[in-house]
Amino acid sequence: MPTPFADRLNNVETSAIRELFKLLGKPGIISFAGGFPDSAMFDVAGIKEAANQALTDEPGAALQYGATEGYNPLREQLAAFMASKGVKGLNPDGLIVTTGSQQALDLLGKTLINPGDKVIVEGPTFLATIQCFRLYGADVITAPIDGQGVQTDKLEALIAEHKPKFVYLIPTFGNPSGALLSLERRKRVLELAVKYQTLVVEDDPYGDLYFGDAPPPSIYALSDSVPGSRELLAHCGSMSKVLSPGLRVGWMIAPPELLARATMCKQFSDAHTSTFAQATAAQYLKAGRMPATLAKVRQVYGERARVMGDALRRELGDAIEFVQPQGGLFVWARLTGAGGKVSNGNELAKRAIEQGVAFVPGAPFYASNPDLATLRLSFATADVGKIEEGVGRLGKASL
Repeated sequence: MPTPFADRLNNVETSAIRELFKLLGKPGIISFAGGFPDSAMFDVAGIKEAANQALTDEPGAALQYGATEGYNPLREQLAAFMASKGVKGLNPDGLIVTTGSQQALDLLGKTLINPGDKVIVEGPTFLATIQCFRLYGADVITAPIDGQGVQTDKLEALIAEHKPKFVYLIPTFGNPSGALLSLERRKRVLELAVKYQTLVVEDDPYGDLYFGDAPPPSIYALSDSVPGSRELLAHCGSMSKVLSPGLRVGWMIAPPELLARATMCKQFSDAHTSTFAQATAAQYLKAGRMPATLAKVRQVYGERARVMGDALRRELGDAIEFVQPQGGLFVWARLTGAGGKVSNGNELAKRAIEQGVAFVPGAPFYASNPDLATLRLSFATADVGKIEEGVGRLGKASL
């Protein structure tokens, strides 16, 4: 007798990126495919010290069950961390700690989406978000982006037409696009939230990974300037890209009623995020080590992004188009087919594996109408030499 799986599983399929990783066992392959930070960037000594401090100061609390909302010392540190980035008036009880920001997205799906509800996302956007929202039955609508993020005029037309349950954006160095939403457009998003009384979800795992000037303040930080907008915002943050994914520490800021419902659903999921991980993160933030860690990571990733951009221009020339990343982990590119070179991302991915280099084709990052010429390259985990060599292999594969 076949297992009677839930109908909701018919709406999703296994991640194309996870499937790609099965091909990466070939010896000597250079991978630009992952969305991971470089493990060499982890402040192991600082995390070890923070873990020891957590076990010294409050061993009972660090090792015991905890509140679903989160370990209070960490909530206090996270509120202070957000304040340092321009968020005014955030109390620790205005956020909950989640098991990575991915859980925050899942909780939003559980608390907000009924089958058939419309949700607007960027095209392209984070693949796991599309899958998560579809799992709960959402009809996922795509809003187009350019080098400055979501096109707010087209976003407004889609909101007016579809009356979505919410809008999901990654405004700062998005995955996969790397795009940076301009200050003007950020303010416009807030105005649209108020005008149409539509919830906007801001996902911000990459905002601290900038290479030159700091990006504009988060949409949440700017909400003070647009009356009535903060009540229509949720903000998801993460320690995964700047401290360690293994800690699985994220957080969500949201209006009180939404936060309460999300907390209730979290009780059913995992009771609470690991108290030991939370206590470690709290001690790390309290010790004041984060600024130095971020400075190092920005410098290393910034150099790798520059080298990758230069190598792509040199090896593929006008056969590839991209905006040079100002932050984050990714180059989002489009193949032009110039000079008779390959113009399909899926085809190039197959050829690239044969040449010993891997990346992710762009099509899976679209909820609808995928641009088959696109691709995502991560510069985070390969050193400068590997980037040069890998892009050289990519150039050969494109011929």
